[in-house]
Amino acid sequence: MRKRFEVQLALGKTPIERVVIPLRSRDELPPVLAGLQWVFLTPEVNGQIFELLEKKVVGVKQATGRPGLDLWHILVLGIVRLALDCDYDRLEYLANYDSLLRQILGLNPVLGDQEKPFHYKTLSENVCHVDEELLQQINAVVAQAGRAVFKKKENGPAEPLRVKADTYVLEANVHFPTDVNLLWDAQRKCADLLVPMAEAAQLPGWRKCHDWRRRLKGQMIGLTRLTSSGGPNKEQRKREAAERYVRDSYRFEEKVFATIQALPVPQDPLECVRREQLDYFHSAMIKQLDLVERRWLRGETIPHEEKVFSLFEPHTQWIKKGKLFPPVELGHKLLLATDQHELILDYKVMDQLSDGNEVIGLADRLLGRYGSQGLASLSFDRGFTREEDRQLLELYIAEVIMPKRGKRNSQEQAREQQRSFIALRRKHCAIESDINALEHHGLNRCPDKGLHGFKRYAGFGVLAYNLHKIGRRLLERRGCVEPVKVFCA
Repeated sequence: MRKRFEVQLALGKTPIERVVIPLRSRDELPPVLAGLQWVFLTPEVNGQIFELLEKKVVGVKQATGRPGLDLWHILVLGIVRLALDCDYDRLEYLANYDSLLRQILGLNPVLGDQEKPFHYKTLSENVCHVDEELLQQINAVVAQAGRAVFKKKENGPAEPLRVKADTYVLEANVHFPTDVNLLWDAQRKCADLLVPMAEAAQLPGWRKCHDWRRRLKGQMIGLTRLTSSGGPNKEQRKREAAERYVRDSYRFEEKVFATIQALPVPQDPLECVRREQLDYFHSAMIKQLDLVERRWLRGETIPHEEKVFSLFEPHTQWIKKGKLFPPVELGHKLLLATDQHELILDYKVMDQLSDGNEVIGLADRLLGRYGSQGLASLSFDRGFTREEDRQLLELYIAEVIMPKRGKRNSQEQAREQQRSFIALRRKHCAIESDINALEHHGLNRCPDKGLHGFKRYAGFGVLAYNLHKIGRRLLERRGCVEPVKVFCA
């Protein structure tokens, strides 16, 4: 069964509370390890986090059977991965050979001959047991308890929160989509999956699969180049190339369909999974072929709701925030709420594109955790502004900063020219620095697969960012002569 952490210390192990964190290091890792040490040493934080982990993760590994990775190891390694913006291969190396990290994990500084090393597959399969809901709860505990670290007086009351909210796009790990390269993605995956199945079933007809791939890929590249090039009779040459590509694609789809019908019924779970993948990419090929024919040959404009922006990450959204560069981003919006100490109090991976729809939900979550007396102000930019939302929030929050879009009347202009409104609106720009720091914690582009992996990756990134801020503050208190490195562009 899983344990919180190994309580019985062996010879050579250093208690986690006695691990010495370097004060003058400019690396990103020591402040995060100091924040994790603070989590381990703070009873109320430690207890709440482990209770949450036990409810979620221990259910995966029952009370009998081989032991799984300790809960403390899962939490630490998931955070360190995002803190350093590294992959599981580097995380495996750090967990086995970085002495400081191993001490925070409660292990010997040096990997012993009798000790089983971490494997990257073990790390990835254990970290995936943590989901977005659990990480949101853990982050709320850390952010609420972390406010005490930033108090001016240790025994004094916590100052009211001045919250800033904004969104940015966390990109998915996808290439830029066009209808022809998405069709090629479906075709090549059908070939990759179908050929081994046909060979195992001794079905003929795929001896020239390499020639099919070369021909379809060449036609896709040629059609793409014609779109961006010039020359005489460009439209006619584009249409002829599109007709050849569509004609050969229909022939390829018929061949794939005939082979799928001839395949035997799958017998084991792995074959079932591969057959489901093949059916998915075959359906995607039919859909993309229809879109290519409608757009390139019939001249139709494809409605936005019919488009797919990635076959491998179908949850990906096409987002235009009005920027000059990049004009389009592919991923999901991430809503953040930070306080005056740069801690992220709340976050959400948005399923919709409108910022204004998230205002009431965000305020409701913050008021539920901190109360109306704990929130001194809540500021947004123009993209969130709705008059009815502002009037509702002003009933519970002392100062609500929502600059109006468009022309203002005399009453609105007088409200936005107040000294407190101007001061808080200027301070709202600090959230852009927090977003930039968060992107350096790995939340620039998500390498994890699926929507659940996307949300889990965002949660670990926010948690790593908060622990970095808390750990840096703790190291400064311990007498750091040189300031710890601050993430910057």
